[in-house]
Amino acid sequence: MIPRTSVLTSAVCLLLAGTASAGPYDALVFHHAPVHYQDTDSSDYPSDYITAFDYDSDRISTNNWDNRAGGLWPATVYYSVVESCSHYFVTYSFFHPRDWSDTIFDQEHENDLEGALLVVRKDGTSFGKLEGMITVFHTNFFSFTPAGSPLTDGNETIDGTVSFEAHNGVNRPKTVQEAKGHGLKAWPYASDFNGSVNQDGIIYYPTQGAAEYPTSGNDRFVPYRLVDIHAANGMWAAALNDATLPSSSAQTFNTWGTFKGDTSGGCGSGLKSCSSNSANTPWGWDDGDDGASYRGEFALDPAHLVDHYFNGTGTFSQQYVSNPYLQGLRAAGYNSAHLPSGFPSQLNLDAMYSKLTATCPAQ
Repeated sequence: MIPRTSVLTSAVCLLLAGTASAGPYDALVFHHAPVHYQDTDSSDYPSDYITAFDYDSDRISTNNWDNRAGGLWPATVYYSVVESCSHYFVTYSFFHPRDWSDTIFDQEHENDLEGALLVVRKDGTSFGKLEGMITVFHTNFFSFTPAGSPLTDGNETIDGTVSFEAHNGVNRPKTVQEAKGHGLKAWPYASDFNGSVNQDGIIYYPTQGAAEYPTSGNDRFVPYRLVDIHAANGMWAAALNDATLPSSSAQTFNTWGTFKGDTSGGCGSGLKSCSSNSANTPWGWDDGDDGASYRGEFALDPAHLVDHYFNGTGTFSQQYVSNPYLQGLRAAGYNSAHLPSGFPSQLNLDAMYSKLTATCPAQ
């Protein structure tokens, strides 16, 4: 076993370099960052470790399955913040190089990104008040509320209650991912891993210091770093860059919101199968049977998604003071007449741009 104090490899040092940056939402993001329970499977612990999409020091997504060997990668959680006049919509995204299986006739695929959207009311305090959560469990969304939340069932039924865990003086929401397929829900709904000593699993905690990595598939304290999905040369920048290229020339994304992924490196070995181009980003996440919410709204128009999922929202604005997804698309020259290849046809980009505002009405 390699101790945590060991010197990291040069590749990992490269990943850690230059990731710290001060931003207007840093304190908010850290305050609400979840304690994350990751179930693991003993047949391949490292494939259940969370890390960066460019953990192998490149953003070529078709070699992520192949380069998974080793496992000494900094624990990483991506975040983004969209701010409306009434709420912060904070997304936390968890990447794995493999969505894998140890069951015959099952399907695997390269790359995996699932996450949670936290609905935080701006109540005049420094960090606001958490009112709800929507999570990604493969191709379905699930909704949760903390005790005392005003939110009630909307077009979808609330699936459970948000639990909290005290950590360094902060009561943090708890999330959990299943092993292998990595579907994510509020703890404990996605997995039976609850941290007991007789269970396989990892518990990740946010840090403002250096990220660490699991010492095994049974590690109860691993600090994870928070990385802005809109950071320079990060995941969103890669998406905008690849959107200008034919798929054959793009490195990370096959089409809008979908990672490239192939069958190399043993994906689908034995009696399993391997699907290509199967992992999605927040601007590609979708629940196909939840009615009038559409692919990509999780990132691009979270207020509309939340308004669809919940009633009892009270004073609720769908005007955005800051929406780096929409602002990035507009700066790149996209509009309803000029869309990235694969952009959802149900989304009216110009109408979403009209939700951007420089000022909010007095509350």
